[in-house]
Amino acid sequence: MFHKTLIALFSLGCAVVLLVSCASTPRADTSQDEPNMLTHGGVQLTLRTGQTTQVEILEAFGAPNIATLDASGHEVWTYRRHASVTRASGSDAYFNILIFGTSGSSREQNSSSRTMTLIIKFDENNVVYDFRSRSSSF
Repeated sequence: MFHKTLIALFSLGCAVVLLVSCASTPRADTSQDEPNMLTHGGVQLTLRTGQTTQVEILEAFGAPNIATLDASGHEVWTYRRHASVTRASGSDAYFNILIFGTSGSSREQNSSSRTMTLIIKFDENNVVYDFRSRSSSF
């Protein structure tokens, strides 16, 4: 009877070990100021010189970080967004089989940063007459 119980516990322990060691939960922690279209592609799709208005830009990108006037008295909006992305992948497996204890851990972490700067100049009718964007990743 003791022998059957020992085999059953051992089998159960092996099944738990297999289930836990096969489970992997990759995690990504993405921090952004706000979700919007302020990407290089979003800028190219949204902004049209001589067509796009300030209202359309506010709807697409939100409020600018800085709003100033240039030497000619035209309004200039500057957007700057920074995003840090940290990804942790791997698996943690902790298990205990009868009297023998074993634990295992495998973890890898990658991080990167992106910066997007957009400068938009408006004419006297609040329509885009020039814009420049720059993005960098490191």
